[in-house]
Amino acid sequence: MTRVGWLKLAIFPLCLAPLGLLVWKAANANLGANPIEAITHSTGDWTLRLLLVTLAITPLRKLTGQLWLIGLRRMIGLFAFFYGCLHFLTYIWLDQGFDVHSMAKDVYKRPFITMGFTAFVLLIPLAVTSTRKMIQRLGGRRWQWLHRLIYVTATAAIVHFTWAMKKDIHRPIEYGIVLAMLLGYRVVAWARASTGNQPKRVPEVTGIAAD
Repeated sequence: MTRVGWLKLAIFPLCLAPLGLLVWKAANANLGANPIEAITHSTGDWTLRLLLVTLAITPLRKLTGQLWLIGLRRMIGLFAFFYGCLHFLTYIWLDQGFDVHSMAKDVYKRPFITMGFTAFVLLIPLAVTSTRKMIQRLGGRRWQWLHRLIYVTATAAIVHFTWAMKKDIHRPIEYGIVLAMLLGYRVVAWARASTGNQPKRVPEVTGIAAD
């Protein structure tokens, strides 16, 4: 088995660990005074964290020269989508009880719900087109343009988190700083490539985020 294969075997259970911890806490009635809020915050946090890890892989690969890192991007990105689904399901099921009318009113009255819904919807095409067949069908250039939606998705998710927290926004700010650094690195890299200070190359198309 390759290095990437072994790493995936190790990372897979690590990515499932937050869900396992939630299940354990729920089974032991240890989710606090507001279990729905605890589940919502946990699944939302891990969606954002894994999105940022996904975005960090390309800069890390370029700075270290470890090309094999790119092989981890798809799996981590899909786990971000998985926790995003759990976050969304918590809202529509545990919080709203699948009441479409109530959800429609919520989206209209509370902008942070609208922003969170936008972030989740933008994640869907990224997950759906992460298979090798879809990459081949779309072609490298179209696939890469589509997967740049992850920048908008991550930004919308942080705005959603910030608006939801209202006063205590230190965690959203921390996530925002990390995202700004990751996007800033890409802006500098693109600027250098466009001015000829860095050779242009064909982007690698391997999973949920474009270079």
